[in-house]
Amino acid sequence: MTMAEENRKIAFICSKGTLDMAYPALVMGWAALGNGIDVTIFFTFWGLDLINKHRVDHLEIAPVANTSMKMSLMGLNTGNLGIPNIMGVLPGMTAFATKIMKDKMQKLEVPTVREYLEMLVDGGAKLYACKMSVDMFGLKKEDFVEGVEDIVTAGDFMDMTEGAQIIFI
Repeated sequence: MTMAEENRKIAFICSKGTLDMAYPALVMGWAALGNGIDVTIFFTFWGLDLINKHRVDHLEIAPVANTSMKMSLMGLNTGNLGIPNIMGVLPGMTAFATKIMKDKMQKLEVPTVREYLEMLVDGGAKLYACKMSVDMFGLKKEDFVEGVEDIVTAGDFMDMTEGAQIIFI
């Protein structure tokens, strides 16, 4: 093993708080850990919902303005036909879209966001909250799920992930 392989590092910046945007960093982080790569995840802005113990189990996916949301997701044989935006503004559509996605993921035995976070921490990943966003939203370390190591500045994050591949989500 070369020196570069021994010190591989990846860092994810999670800035979105929707169900569909939670999984990319979690899945890739888990895969990286499995390949012996050091993993750091920095949660900023709405991404704090992923580690907020009051929000983590209530992440949603909105069908409004989501061009990737297709009618076929609901089991309708409509090919590439998207859900009309007008339907997305109807009461209950966000809950409906969220339930469909959660049901599909459960059927595939995909861990929940909370479970993925626990797996990542148990596997050695480091989780950090963005100080500016925490201050802006009036949060404290106690608001976060177990395993969040600290609240750090963007500068601190840059220092601690020097040499890492950084992926912004």
